[in-house]
Amino acid sequence: MDEKFGCLLRMAIVDTDLPPKGGFSFDLCRRNEMLVKKGVTLPGFKKTGTTIVGLIFQDGVVLGADTRATEGPIVADKNCEKIHYMAPNIYCCGAGTAADTEAVTDMVSSQLQLHRYATGRESRVVTALTLLKSHLFSYQGHVSAALVLGGVDVTGPHLHTVYPHGSTDTLPFATMGSGSLAAMAVFESKFREGLTRDEGICLVAEAICSGIFNDLGSGSNVDICVITKGKTEYLRNHLLPNPRTYVSSKGYSFVKGHTELLSTKIIPLIEKAELPEADAMEE
Repeated sequence: MDEKFGCLLRMAIVDTDLPPKGGFSFDLCRRNEMLVKKGVTLPGFKKTGTTIVGLIFQDGVVLGADTRATEGPIVADKNCEKIHYMAPNIYCCGAGTAADTEAVTDMVSSQLQLHRYATGRESRVVTALTLLKSHLFSYQGHVSAALVLGGVDVTGPHLHTVYPHGSTDTLPFATMGSGSLAAMAVFESKFREGLTRDEGICLVAEAICSGIFNDLGSGSNVDICVITKGKTEYLRNHLLPNPRTYVSSKGYSFVKGHTELLSTKIIPLIEKAELPEADAMEE
């Protein structure tokens, strides 16, 4: 009996000394399968719509975005701003949930401002990139912010994409959002190195228009931001490819008789409300 107990004890000691085995853990997969069998519905994907792009030209970076904000099938805002200020030399386009892109870019922008106060130096694009990717990675994609980050610092022009899970790319041209494939088709066919400022603006505007006309989630106008050394130009509503088809200062005005009247019901209002007598207040 003692020999058997000693053998078990040695086996327990050996097991505790072994390092944990590597590989993928399927515990959460089993849990999710169990929840589905119990009737729990998993959260679905939220459809968002945006076209945001960026490219590097010979003197700096050009960023572009459409201006349509959607709430499901409804156009909530026809002229929203999707190009967010990060620093005087850095701007960021946001796609995904509007509240998430606004909150993340504002938070990192304030951190960059504090860093400039502490160091007395211009913010670097890689600093903004590191802060963004670290924040998004810690939330494992639950913060729905897909970003195109661009800027010019002491090391030259830079363009990065930041995905909601925290992964990043460094590219000469980039697109994101639901209209990204349409915009990328324009870039793949027409982009070349050494573009001038005007050529870069025209190419970005064409890419955004491609997303506007080929993606239901993108629409309205074209915003462009041009960043060069020591100078930033924000071209708000650079193009208006979808102008309003009616002009009315008083809203909708239709001539009487254009719509058939089915029924009329008039409810008279109470002429005088009778209030109950209140007790006199004691002094």
